[in-house]
Amino acid sequence: MSAFGPAASRLLLAFRRPPLPFNRPPLPPVPVRFHRHKPWQPRRILDPGGDVVLRWNRVFLISCLIALFIDPLYFYLLYIGGPICVQIDPFIRGSVTIFRTIADFFYLAHLILKFRIAFIAPSSRVFGRGELVTDPDQIAMRYLKGDFIIDLAATLPIPQILIWFVIPAVSSSTANHTNHTLSLIVLLQYIPRLFLIFPLNARIVKATGVLAKTAWTGAAYNLLLYMLASHVLGALWYLLSIERQYNCWITECGKENVANNTVKCISSFLDCSTVDLPERKTWLNTTLVRANCDATSGKTQFNFGIFADALSNDIVAGTFLDKYLYCLWWGLKNLSSYGQDLVTSTYVGETSFAILICIVGLVLFSHLIGNMQTYLQSITVRLEEWRVKRRDIEEWMRHRQLPPDLQERVQRFVQYKWLATRGVDEEAVLHSLPLDLRREIQRHLCLALVRRVPFFAQMDDQLLDAICERLVSSLSTKDTYIVREGDPVNEMLFIIRGNLESSTTNGGRSGFFNSITLRPGDFCGEELLTWALMPNPSVNLPSSTRTVRSLTEVEAFALRAEDLKFVANQFKRLHSKKLQHAFRFYSHQWRTWGACFIQAAWRRYKKRKLAKELATQESLYYMQAMDDQGLAGEHEGAPPIADGGGGSSVETDNGNINQHLGATVLAKKFAKNTKRGANDEKIHQRRPVDVEMPKLLKPQEPDFSLNDEDDI
Repeated sequence: MSAFGPAASRLLLAFRRPPLPFNRPPLPPVPVRFHRHKPWQPRRILDPGGDVVLRWNRVFLISCLIALFIDPLYFYLLYIGGPICVQIDPFIRGSVTIFRTIADFFYLAHLILKFRIAFIAPSSRVFGRGELVTDPDQIAMRYLKGDFIIDLAATLPIPQILIWFVIPAVSSSTANHTNHTLSLIVLLQYIPRLFLIFPLNARIVKATGVLAKTAWTGAAYNLLLYMLASHVLGALWYLLSIERQYNCWITECGKENVANNTVKCISSFLDCSTVDLPERKTWLNTTLVRANCDATSGKTQFNFGIFADALSNDIVAGTFLDKYLYCLWWGLKNLSSYGQDLVTSTYVGETSFAILICIVGLVLFSHLIGNMQTYLQSITVRLEEWRVKRRDIEEWMRHRQLPPDLQERVQRFVQYKWLATRGVDEEAVLHSLPLDLRREIQRHLCLALVRRVPFFAQMDDQLLDAICERLVSSLSTKDTYIVREGDPVNEMLFIIRGNLESSTTNGGRSGFFNSITLRPGDFCGEELLTWALMPNPSVNLPSSTRTVRSLTEVEAFALRAEDLKFVANQFKRLHSKKLQHAFRFYSHQWRTWGACFIQAAWRRYKKRKLAKELATQESLYYMQAMDDQGLAGEHEGAPPIADGGGGSSVETDNGNINQHLGATVLAKKFAKNTKRGANDEKIHQRRPVDVEMPKLLKPQEPDFSLNDEDDI
């Protein structure tokens, strides 16, 4: 070892090694050792609040209800198949076994799935939901110590094993033994299956808040539970009826055996499998058991009590459909009346069964009525609130003695608001949600409708989202004045459905009236946009230049003044020239002003043109008159022709002088008329009052000069 120690030796060895080449291939990756997966541990752990578990819980709840319906069908296995004998119905045995086995697979799948469902640690439920435990070992230990025994007891196919394997293997089993064993096993397994319903309901309500999505579904679910209880009660009554008939036979057989008859009554004779034995035929010919246990006869001394109805109507020997429907009706009738019409005997089992009917009927019927009332009231609660509110409004209007036309308008508005919103306060619902979710909802509700407004179609998505976030719903009935001319404008209105009438008198000037119709996609209140786009807007809201009245029922979105001012200050893209041109093009005020300006200019042009044509026609007229006078003077003032030439020369000079004087006079008159026409034209230009349609004042234009990078 080196004198410098082991660390120094390793350092020297490192320096002695040859340098690694530059293009040396990289070293192979070091393998990472994972823990081997245990075969009994699941590979995927499910969230108890996830969609998969929630969907499975609903499916399993339905399967549990079906299983609870199938199990009481075992009570219909036994029936009286011959004279004084009981046997098992093979059709019911096979059918019920198949359906119950399918239901058992759902219980088995639920048992396996619960080993994969995580749970929330109880110690972490201090604030919020809590910490989710995903360790498979902890999940398994918690489940094994908790609900595993109950789930296993509900999953085991005990009735199938008992019917198909145990009872046929026991040679000494009789119909009475089969009846007792089967009823005991089914009832014992029915209890854990019924118990699973309650925590399953609690988990669904905890995850989703409600068990049924609609009120009608909840009412139907509670009614189904009540019908299921009636089904179980009727099946149990049928089974006890056969049991009571069998006890009567056993009692009469004991009496005959005590009387030392020639042929003794054996308990195996009461099973229909021995109906062909000679000794049973001999006993059947001599016994009085059949006559003494006949419920239809009034001579029997055996008191069948509440089971006499099933025996006297021969339900125990009828078809499956007949006895099932009759037993269901019996259970439903006595469960609803708490067993008040039942006349029982002194038999302990019968009186105990009657007491059970009374208690269960009272509890279940009260539970059904309470839940049904709750669910049905939840359907009509908003309708009832609206009805009470409408009644209060009508009483207030009568108390204040409002005129009938105002009362009718108020009632029409209340009715229209109910039809549009169904009594839901949309603003309260939206304000209770997070900001991001509220934006998405507003975008879904308003964006497509806002894009129908041509002025908004020029904006980008970010600006539209900001506007959609601040839009509120606005409803107006027919003949409602949204705003009057001269009133302050506090909101812009974007029409979704209905028509509005927008009219103006240009500040109340006499002889001026302009009216247009606003349809879906139009907007009003653009004075507010002008006010919001000012660099330093005043506190006072702008005055309306038009009167807006609803022609039909109108649904619209309103953008309030403070919201529009906020959007205009936050988004400078609202100042672009592209929006300026769109605003001018789609603004009805600008359209009206442009139409009036064009009409006034056209009328001035037509008047100038008419004056010019009249002046031209007048000048032509004077020129023609001057020519006519010159020709007439030549013909009338011409002297006779003389032989001498001196006189004729003087007269010709005088005629030329007169002709020039007449032309000069006509030229002065023409110039004077022309000047007068020009002066009249200037006067008309200075005085717009002479135009038939008065000139409308130009609307105030928004300030679009704040953005230096305007896209033209």
